[in-house]
Amino acid sequence: MAPETSTRGNDVPILAQRGKVMKICLVVSLLIHLSMLLGIQKAFPINWFPEPLRTYHVELIRPPIDPLNDEEISGTDLAGIKPDEKEPPEKAEDTISLDTKDKRYVSYAKVIKERLMRYWEYPREAKENLIEGKVLILFTLNTQGHLEDIKILHPSSYEILDKETLRTIRTASPFPPFPGSVTVKRLNIKANFAYRLTSRR
Repeated sequence: MAPETSTRGNDVPILAQRGKVMKICLVVSLLIHLSMLLGIQKAFPINWFPEPLRTYHVELIRPPIDPLNDEEISGTDLAGIKPDEKEPPEKAEDTISLDTKDKRYVSYAKVIKERLMRYWEYPREAKENLIEGKVLILFTLNTQGHLEDIKILHPSSYEILDKETLRTIRTASPFPPFPGSVTVKRLNIKANFAYRLTSRR
């Protein structure tokens, strides 16, 4: 029988080479992973050591108040304190024109004007005699729209025109009651009645 030969002596250099290769692979892998980690850190920064949260303590300090003297307290008269004064009472009456721009009266003045136009006529006799003129009149209404007073402030030069103006206002009354925007008890209204003949061509 032939004696057994041992191959262990040949395995030692192979194992040593394998160990070196393993170490090199391990170092290379470690370097690759480290470079990847650094690349990720640059792209997506991670705070590995976060700073501790800062806390602030705020204290509100009230300014000192001088203590009241007994003399000052005794000197105050509580009975002398007046309650809030009431608003002045509403005006009893007001005067407007039919062309007023006051927002409180605009809509009501428009209603009055339309009603007057419905009853206003040019007297036939004045037309035939080519009579023209202007009448400024003032009439007073109460809250229900009833006529309380009427007067001519500036008459025309012709009685027929003055009479027609008075007739128009009396015929048109009573007018509608005051709307909510009109808060007076009596409303004086100035109205101009201009009688003009237009020539036809």
